[in-house]
Amino acid sequence: MSMMAALSRRCRRLCAAGATALLLSIGAAAPPACATGAELDTAITAAMQATGVPGVIVGVWSPRGDYIRAVGVADTATGAPMQTDFYSRIGSETKTFTVTAVLQLADRHKIGLDDPIGRYLDGVPGGDVITVRQLAGMRSGLANYTETQGFRDAITADPHRAYSPAELLGFAFAEPPVFAPGEGLQYSNTNTILLGLLVEKISGMRLGDYLRDHVLAPLRLSHTSFPFGAEFPAPHAQGYTELTDDGPPITATDWNPSWAWSAGAMISTLADLHTWAAAVATGALLSPEMQRQRLQTVHEDGLPPDVGYGLGIFTVGGWIGHNGSLPGYQAVVVYQPETRTTLVILTNTDVSPPGGGEASSALAEAITTVITPEHVYHLGP
Repeated sequence: MSMMAALSRRCRRLCAAGATALLLSIGAAAPPACATGAELDTAITAAMQATGVPGVIVGVWSPRGDYIRAVGVADTATGAPMQTDFYSRIGSETKTFTVTAVLQLADRHKIGLDDPIGRYLDGVPGGDVITVRQLAGMRSGLANYTETQGFRDAITADPHRAYSPAELLGFAFAEPPVFAPGEGLQYSNTNTILLGLLVEKISGMRLGDYLRDHVLAPLRLSHTSFPFGAEFPAPHAQGYTELTDDGPPITATDWNPSWAWSAGAMISTLADLHTWAAAVATGALLSPEMQRQRLQTVHEDGLPPDVGYGLGIFTVGGWIGHNGSLPGYQAVVVYQPETRTTLVILTNTDVSPPGGGEASSALAEAITTVITPEHVYHLGP
């Protein structure tokens, strides 16, 4: 469930045999003009070999042409190939949906972004000071529950266990704050759990139902869902993870994502994420003023100057969007406004490559080096 590889290394710490390819439209019109399908094929294959990714689904959409590929295997035991229509768990890309819901409520004047979260939810340490905006922008200072020893012990003992949002917050609230509200930037899944509860409190609906009616339906994202348990629509790839730092990869396909809830539990497809990437980056479901506020980013010392975090969204190398990682799966879903290019990457592993970082980020860097050399997605170690 990562924002970006650089912050993940500090904040998360949790957790190429065979290939098939499908080309929809590419060639002389491929993005950019100098790029060819063969160049992208080579870049993806090399990145997969370097990172050890079993399978990946890639989509690039640009005025210059579209490139769609499913490469590698969906099941290492059977050798079944990846397919472009697979459903995938998308991890922290979920945050873009949850925060969009919050911003919609602010647009409707149901809440204020600078209201203290304690006005709406009881029991939040510092809730009389921490604002909705600070939660959405990762500036609350609340401990990240997925980093706590209690959570790590629980998820390792039983990855199929179901969690309530209150249980997740309990892990975080038992820890002291990392900094005073607004005084720093730290990626914390705790923030987005609170925002999910806020949506439920204000709307009177379950979060998944609100998202279905007010976010997914308007964009006709019929293959995107917020699961209430371990359900996972077919077809999908097997997902591979490491339960311990020194253990072999194991399948996490049916692990219960309730531990990620509003911060990382959602499921989607390449086609739906193609639509979503541009919609979230351009503010299709928000007022222009709300989208302007969303894209105001904060930069952290030690990160490249072109990397920043807004309200449930990040910018890197001129790309706008988010990434995601949870056991077995990773996603990168971004849009580049100057070139009007969309990039979606879905992998069936979250195992860190030998050099560290995240495999999906390495793939994104390799692909953008080809398609938008002036706008390279770089979040590597």
